[in-house]
Amino acid sequence: MSWGAFAAIFAIFFLTHSIPVRPAVKAGLTHRVGTRGFTLGYSALSLAMLTLLIWSAGQAPYVQIWPQMPWQRHVTHLAMLMVCLILALSLGRPNPFSFGGAGNDRFDPARPGIIRWTRHPVLLALALWAGAHLLPNGDLAHVILFGTLGLFAIAGRMLIDRRKRRVLGAAHWHALLRTSRAAPRLQAPASWGVFTCRLGVGAVVFAALLRAHPYVIGVAAL
Repeated sequence: MSWGAFAAIFAIFFLTHSIPVRPAVKAGLTHRVGTRGFTLGYSALSLAMLTLLIWSAGQAPYVQIWPQMPWQRHVTHLAMLMVCLILALSLGRPNPFSFGGAGNDRFDPARPGIIRWTRHPVLLALALWAGAHLLPNGDLAHVILFGTLGLFAIAGRMLIDRRKRRVLGAAHWHALLRTSRAAPRLQAPASWGVFTCRLGVGAVVFAALLRAHPYVIGVAAL
């Protein structure tokens, strides 16, 4: 694959990932297929585009910047476990600070959960994922891939903060933020059963990713 084709796939990836932050486009699609249909459809599209992008990086011309060492994979495994747990604890829960929150009207800033630690857990997971995979993939195409996605996740937090302040109103946004930050850093979950179940799902997903990695990405993770 040429560098031009790699760049084209990268451009399409960012184009499709701009949908959630474009209210008019998202609203139109949601009106046609419903909220659940949009969530499922966009999730499938995002996964397919990410898989295509990673595959294209592996097909681009190989230019080594640093070699891979065995210890780098162990760091990646630990970071990916954290990624899976963060996603398990955050997806499908109210989060008025970020995109994709479910039932934001039910958000209790006095019991913010993982949002006490980060307003954008999905973007944090993306940044960790990118940084973890950058370490053992020291060729130019993968450095461009994971480095860009990591910076995209970091910059995305500021863009979403700006948009959410505008949508919610600066006073309301800051009030929610102050109350959330005043909550204890470590707080008993509202339901230990749900909390344990979410952690279990995260661990299972991590194990499944390890097993599926050579079939989906083409490279063994272990």
